[in-house]
Amino acid sequence: MLALAGCSSKQDAADVASGGAGARLEQAAIARGVIRDPASADLTGVYASDPERVCVVPGESDFRIGVTLDYGERQQCSAAGTLKRSGEGLKVDLGDGCAFDARFDGQGIRFPGALPDACSRQCTGRATMAGLSVDMLSNSLSEATALADAKGRALCAPDSG
Repeated sequence: MLALAGCSSKQDAADVASGGAGARLEQAAIARGVIRDPASADLTGVYASDPERVCVVPGESDFRIGVTLDYGERQQCSAAGTLKRSGEGLKVDLGDGCAFDARFDGQGIRFPGALPDACSRQCTGRATMAGLSVDMLSNSLSEATALADAKGRALCAPDSG
């Protein structure tokens, strides 16, 4: 049965979204601990998909988030800001008008394919944070706090946001 659960289609996604059989199967898997409940899983940690890295740590009101991408040849992005969570939904604000909705699926963080133009100011060359998709690498608060960008700036340190 697990092999079949890995297969998906647009119909499957619509079924889950509408509360049909797929949603019931997902809820049963969450109840049995087969998959994490994205609405209540802890966000704290380091997320990665080489060379992309994201840190999330508890902040004063919600969370601090840091994002770094380094493709070499001066193709980089580096940003730090705040993250507010509502179930699977994430409201990311990286400052200077770079604010958008992202998603947490229980395993990783997914940025939308299109971001506000202001987000390009956080990047050099042709690098972009649009479509960023990273999976949890570590749920360690100390590792998340220590994540640094290419210039050595700790992105999720208390004074970075």
